[in-house]
Amino acid sequence: MISMRAMECLVTIVDQGSLTKAAAVLHISQPALSHQIAAIERELGTPVIERLPRGIRPTAAGLAAAAEARVALAAADRAVMAGRRVAAGAGGRIRIACAETMTAWVLVPVLRAWRRQFPDVELDLKEYTSADTMLEVLLGGGADITVGPPPTRTDEHVEVLGAEEIVVIASAEHRFAGLEAVPLEELAGEPLVHYNPGNGNAVWVDQFAAQRGVVLPQPTLRTGSPRTAAQLAAAGMGVAIVPFSALTPLPGGTIRSLDPVELRDVIVIVAMPHDDLLRRFVADLKRRGLPASRIADLSPRGLLSGPADAAVVAGDAGPVAADTGRTP
Repeated sequence: MISMRAMECLVTIVDQGSLTKAAAVLHISQPALSHQIAAIERELGTPVIERLPRGIRPTAAGLAAAAEARVALAAADRAVMAGRRVAAGAGGRIRIACAETMTAWVLVPVLRAWRRQFPDVELDLKEYTSADTMLEVLLGGGADITVGPPPTRTDEHVEVLGAEEIVVIASAEHRFAGLEAVPLEELAGEPLVHYNPGNGNAVWVDQFAAQRGVVLPQPTLRTGSPRTAAQLAAAGMGVAIVPFSALTPLPGGTIRSLDPVELRDVIVIVAMPHDDLLRRFVADLKRRGLPASRIADLSPRGLLSGPADAAVVAGDAGPVAADTGRTP
């Protein structure tokens, strides 16, 4: 069986691209490093690196073994952290993968509270634009929980925080300003601000339209951020379909519900649902729930206030501030 040390050596060599650099990072001699690699090659029955005049190149077998070694090393790291946390009665680490529109919207109040109440707990946060990518990171051992919309599919433990509305954004002068809500088919003839293929919203919007028999137009432009899509649409570059969590700051254009109203769950996926630390963190997220998450939650005299050049929101008696600088 390949040792953890040997796996660490292989991963470091692949990352560094050099035996000399890998040995320096690992604080061992090159002969000792070569000995570890030789042990792996004996176990696998095939070379894992190819020595070149300048540096090394991992073989296909080496890359495959290194990918699995990363998962094993991450699992071992979690085991050590869990043991130390239990032994000390405090501390630990939570690695959070979060949809980029939801960090300030959902996570910040809980992160602030935990920093104050549990200062010895290390909170690591990485932001993503795809729920499927976040799930891959979690399954690969790179995160303990994910916070965001549902991925395409998952068999992992899921907790639902609530649902956010999917809304339509257009300029203040757009014809949609005269509608109470926008049927999806109304977008078929409009210039569309869409998403880059790597953004999970690109697939979601395309599937959402296809399931309802609506053919969306070719995009006038694409962006990697729902917040940017909302601002571009408000500026007259086209219309955009965005999650409510992207409306910070609130764009100064027309914001309308779809007809019928479309809601999308906001969920937490937990790698180890029986871990006490993770369970407590997720419980705090559920206890706080979602902030304003639908157009109906907005009020010109409620959560939002600001300049007079406001967007008119369906269902409101008056204008809603265009740019508040505050998280709803």
